[in-house]
Amino acid sequence: MLALTLASCGGGGAMPAGKTTAIRSAPPPARTSVPRPAPVTRPYAQVQMAPGLEGVIGADALQLGRVFGPPRLDVIEDDARKLQWSGTACILDVYLYPQPGSSRPTATYVDARRGDGRDVDRAACVAALRKGS
Repeated sequence: MLALTLASCGGGGAMPAGKTTAIRSAPPPARTSVPRPAPVTRPYAQVQMAPGLEGVIGADALQLGRVFGPPRLDVIEDDARKLQWSGTACILDVYLYPQPGSSRPTATYVDARRGDGRDVDRAACVAALRKGS
């Protein structure tokens, strides 16, 4: 029995006369078709338009840089981008999202607050932070 076991380990020895080995193979794994998930269609961000936000809403990052100068904060997360400017009057957050028919994200929403977190009029903050103001 030991000799038969060693011979089956690939020792290269010949099988004793009259002995044959049956080779058993496992059936191939069953192929299953896994449905592919449907492509994800993301909703477009709703654009916030209010008086005093002209030149900000709809602008891309380069245009905003020309209006306010370099941002203090630039955060990119997935397909969204947040740019932040601050001054003595307020902190301005501008959110950019891709829009239909455009290759560049544009500003769709603006938030303004004071350093202590209290809300500030958005248009007043935009006016206060414009370069040259």
